[in-house]
Amino acid sequence: MAVKILHTSDWHVGRRIGGRDRSEEHEAVLSEIADIAEGNDVDLIVVSGDLFDTASPAPRAESIVWRALLHLSGLARVVVVAGNHDNAARLEAVAPLLDLHRVTVCATPVGPEHGGVLDLPELETRVAMLPFVSQRGIVRASEIMNLDPDEHAGLYGERMKALIERLTADMGTDTVNILTSHLTVYGALAGGGERQAHIFGYAIPSSSFPGHLSYVALGHLHRQQKMPHGAAVWYSGSPLQLDFGEVDDRKGVLIAEASPGLPAKVTTVPLTKGRRLVTLSGTLEQVMALGPTAEGAYVKVELDEKARVGLADEVRAAIPDVVDVKLKSSEQSPRKSYEERTSVTGPEAFRRYLEANEVDDQRLVDMFTELLEEAAST
Repeated sequence: MAVKILHTSDWHVGRRIGGRDRSEEHEAVLSEIADIAEGNDVDLIVVSGDLFDTASPAPRAESIVWRALLHLSGLARVVVVAGNHDNAARLEAVAPLLDLHRVTVCATPVGPEHGGVLDLPELETRVAMLPFVSQRGIVRASEIMNLDPDEHAGLYGERMKALIERLTADMGTDTVNILTSHLTVYGALAGGGERQAHIFGYAIPSSSFPGHLSYVALGHLHRQQKMPHGAAVWYSGSPLQLDFGEVDDRKGVLIAEASPGLPAKVTTVPLTKGRRLVTLSGTLEQVMALGPTAEGAYVKVELDEKARVGLADEVRAAIPDVVDVKLKSSEQSPRKSYEERTSVTGPEAFRRYLEANEVDDQRLVDMFTELLEEAAST
């Protein structure tokens, strides 16, 4: 008999947009995922990281995630790996309680003998679990400083491949073999809402996945997509549009059916409970005319107008749920130079500082970016 797997990831519970709480959306879409699991009579549910949007989630965000996992565990066995937005120590603290309810959590990389592989004999299935591993977590700092960027990127890929081989080495053709991880594969398309410092500097080739795997359930990138490979290697994508870079993404979950010794057959199932994100561009008159097309959505407006007092207020009064108003005109304001400086990101400001001091070293920018994001998430 085939094993039916529901694959989801990148919930990012706690994510806000324009300062607006999206908790009700998350509750609705996670309930929809449970309905899909029940309707498809799945045997296993895999959540491939980033349950939370921050390492220090608010109590309501935690309540939403724990309740959702318990709800899902009443329908099938649940497997979870930590993502780069998750707090590994926090997940490890609750793992014993979740384990009592058929939810297995792997928050830090461990070998098969220490729980890195979950055996499910009742399903003839083995699940290798590899949480997110940062570059600093797998490549020693001295190596990062002494190697060229392409060399330490290659070292990261080599060591990740070794981890994957270690976790999957004992998997045979008599079981359904699954690997779930939170990572980037070269050639994958980002959705727009991911942390850019944790995307392309931490990539591995799809050839890193052994051919005897039935299904590879990936998280980290928010766009649902299949990667080139003999096995079924998929990103499930996020269940909500999380950023305006994802306005064209159609969100969903994946249902994979796998039998021992064969690659899984994968079906996409759309999710409908999340609100759309819409970008409206043009003159004020054109944007006002387009307003009705964005009913029920969160809206970003890009105006081709000269700056004037009250312009953004006019837009917000006419179009509900506008969360951002920007001017496209080159003559935005007499304070243009100040506004440009304040809109520069921390990593970009640091890069400009290095350039001003005649230092050209992308490694320093990469390390600064990671340290800045770690500081922001604590």
